[in-house]
Amino acid sequence: MKRIGVTLLVIMSLALMGFASVATEPNKNLLLAQKTTPGPGEIGREAQEHPRIAAAIHELEEAIRYMEAAPHDFGGHKAKAIQASRAAIRQLRQALAYRAERE
Repeated sequence: MKRIGVTLLVIMSLALMGFASVATEPNKNLLLAQKTTPGPGEIGREAQEHPRIAAAIHELEEAIRYMEAAPHDFGGHKAKAIQASRAAIRQLRQALAYRAERE
């Protein structure tokens, strides 16, 4: 039961720390963040300035797609994990938007 929460926490931590794919493919993550991050063009620039946040957004979106496609509900935790992941994405995007407003 706690496994999905721990797995999600590990994914978010790795993405935020830059160990996910930022270290190996930074340009790919920057492009993905620009495609997935909505809002004014300034947010895309902030994604370039903060590639670990861009990577975290991408990794969370991938985790959501994985969980949505999974045939099981992870002991009833699937819906809450998806909801928490979407909330984390919103917060990360708001962080980028905040930085864009301040520049």
